[in-house]
Amino acid sequence: MKIHDVTVPISKDLVVYPGDPPVRIERKSTIGKNGAKANVSRYSLGSHTGTHIDPPFHFIEGGITVDKLPLELLMGRARVVEISHAVIDEASLGEFDFTADVRLLFKTRNSYLWNQRKFVEDYVYITPGAARVLVENGIKVVGIDYLSVEKFGADEHETHLILLGANIVIIEGLDLRDVDPGDYELVCLPLKIRDGDGAPARVLLKG
Repeated sequence: MKIHDVTVPISKDLVVYPGDPPVRIERKSTIGKNGAKANVSRYSLGSHTGTHIDPPFHFIEGGITVDKLPLELLMGRARVVEISHAVIDEASLGEFDFTADVRLLFKTRNSYLWNQRKFVEDYVYITPGAARVLVENGIKVVGIDYLSVEKFGADEHETHLILLGANIVIIEGLDLRDVDPGDYELVCLPLKIRDGDGAPARVLLKG
């Protein structure tokens, strides 16, 4: 069984969503310098950096925080679906049958945007109409291969509100370049941040 690590590495060069804190990695001690016996670094980053989880609390007042998410939702069978359209809308979802699925990960041209050193505004996103379809089909986890499920610059954040309002967990920032469409075993473990509105996660697909 092959294990696909679909996590974007966190580094000082990692692209972040405009307005989010940049990644800072500072080496505080280095073995052999100034008598240091160990390498120790300070990390500074936003809660929605790289591959990360959006719990309901991200947009829903009183919603579930990242440390309270049911782990059984973040582990188990997941389906990777490849979408070639410029947006994930109701029409593109109509090509698939999701009745047996709980966890759905969208592979799009976004995965190749990780090669870019600057944030790309014209990424593939999920429309509010498609979000409603996912809710109606009983999906509990939705993943996408760039930094947001929402259209860039959207004022109302409707897609987030629809998904998170239905207690759907969102995984953003996946790297699915080397993953074929199909069924996998998902392992997704976000950092356990008390009362967190989000957290970076290590995400694996086995299959």
